[in-house]
Amino acid sequence: MRLLLMSDTHLPKRAKALPEQLLDELPRADVVFHAGDWVDTATLDLLESRSRRLVGVYGNNDGPELRARLPEVARADLGGLRFGVVHETGPAQGREARCAARFPDLDVLVFGHSHIPWDTTAPGGLRLLNPGSPTDRRRQPHCTYLTATVADGALTDVTLHRLPRR
Repeated sequence: MRLLLMSDTHLPKRAKALPEQLLDELPRADVVFHAGDWVDTATLDLLESRSRRLVGVYGNNDGPELRARLPEVARADLGGLRFGVVHETGPAQGREARCAARFPDLDVLVFGHSHIPWDTTAPGGLRLLNPGSPTDRRRQPHCTYLTATVADGALTDVTLHRLPRR
């Protein structure tokens, strides 16, 4: 099962559209994750129409229309793994312990907010993934997103994709 992970698209404020490279990944993905800060409903509509399955949450920059359509925390059981998605996890220091305590029933937590790619494993085994942002790199050298594979109850091939500068 192929996964596509993104967050913090901030359309149309930080970019006018999602990058073509990211859009090209949509038909290859069995499940698309979006960890919040969509900003516009058009991006949600686009991903819902082009994704086989979309798992998304609202973020701190998402208004009432998006909050009416998306949860604060989403969960999905995929290929024997328990996934969760949330926008904000707090400061980097202590993140693993804090998330492991808040989400003891998960194997993988996808999060956003910082625009900083993140891939760590908490004591006890919770994998934390932040795909960065495909449209707003902030202080990062590149805009980014993640792909991964779920096979035989394991998360494999976790790959950070760097997008060309616009």
